[in-house]
Amino acid sequence: MKNWILYSVIGLIGCLGFAQELTPNEQKKWTLEACITHAIENNISVKQADIDVEAVDIDKKAALGRFLPSINANANSSWNVGLTDDPTTGQKVNQTSNTVSAGLSSGLSLYNGLQNQKRLQRVKLSKVATEFQREQIQQNTAVMVANAFLQIISNKENVKIQKEQLANNELRLQRTQELVDGGQLPKGEALNIQADIYSNKQQLIFAETELYLSKINLAQLLVLENPMEFDIDDTTISIEPSDILMQKPQDIVAKALNERVEVKLAQSRVNLARKDIDIAKGARSPSLSAFYNFGTNYNDFERLTAAGLKPADPFVDQLWNNRGHSFGLSLNVPVFNGFSVKTGIERAQVAFEKAKLTADQARLDLENDVYTAYAATERALNSYLAAQETVKARAEAFRYTQERNAVGMSNSYDVSQSQVLLTTAQSEMNKAKYDYLFRVKILELYFGVKLF
Repeated sequence: MKNWILYSVIGLIGCLGFAQELTPNEQKKWTLEACITHAIENNISVKQADIDVEAVDIDKKAALGRFLPSINANANSSWNVGLTDDPTTGQKVNQTSNTVSAGLSSGLSLYNGLQNQKRLQRVKLSKVATEFQREQIQQNTAVMVANAFLQIISNKENVKIQKEQLANNELRLQRTQELVDGGQLPKGEALNIQADIYSNKQQLIFAETELYLSKINLAQLLVLENPMEFDIDDTTISIEPSDILMQKPQDIVAKALNERVEVKLAQSRVNLARKDIDIAKGARSPSLSAFYNFGTNYNDFERLTAAGLKPADPFVDQLWNNRGHSFGLSLNVPVFNGFSVKTGIERAQVAFEKAKLTADQARLDLENDVYTAYAATERALNSYLAAQETVKARAEAFRYTQERNAVGMSNSYDVSQSQVLLTTAQSEMNKAKYDYLFRVKILELYFGVKLF
């Protein structure tokens, strides 16, 4: 038992040291608004969403490129040894020769079932969907930050409550010890209070540890390099009356369905799936393209003439003289391709039906979330109001027990039990207060009210 007490005291000293490191005078105090802004700019999930938006911009460039002609250059050099066709006479000759060819080709799609236009439209829809997705991640991040912020405040108040209880018991012990030394009270009264003090210290260690861990949690959400020096400004948060519960749940649902990003994101994915069907159907149409080719060549064949062997013409002269052009139109009509077009259309239609069901489910989920949030907010408010009355009653009971103890009508055990009940009630009221505040903020978000 003595070792356990010693370890508890050491742990308490360590936690107090952590608290001192976390709250130096020159340390920056983070407000809720600053935390949310910093998280949206630096949180890893938000940055990944930003990258997704950039990827869509790249897809847009690719879609625009489909409207432009393709241009490709080519060159080839080869050596032939032995019997070879003379490109000028077509006769077989036995010699070593070098042939160089070069060319330029270009193609332009004139019509392919409007697939290029539809792909560009799809990219624009994808950009909208990706931006909705980023907004949803930002909103979720803001909610997580707000919850973590309020958790720190709640833990701070719990630490304050535990410290006050410890200070009260230490004062009780001092007064009781004086009475014990004067022979007015038995020694057991002081021992009971000493046990209460050790219990208080244990609860204080737990409370400070929870505070420390909640600060680390928020610092990680903010992606801070040195979370040990992180602390918040809790003076900017207050419990203010909110008229959100004066709204009817049906009205909150109607506004949420029109404004919440979850529904907009699901609908944008339906639009994407519908556009995929149009693109897939375009593969059934004939495609028409234009082409242009330019080519030239050089070879070093020696030609046999009446006057003897004639060396090959100069390199530049051959490239100029052997040049040629070709251009025209190419029509491709799909007739049968192993059901690839048909199955592609069917897959797109299945994906479209699935996207519609997902959108319907998103609306149902949002409606359920609003009703659940409304009920939870009402419950949190009633719990907070009840907790306030409980604290008042427990405080009055504790005061009455102290008065009885002062005149010898109750012992230290009765006072201790009454104080434990008061501290428990204060802790429960503290939790209920910040649970109510968080629930209000969530319900207000559904109604379109910003976090700050």
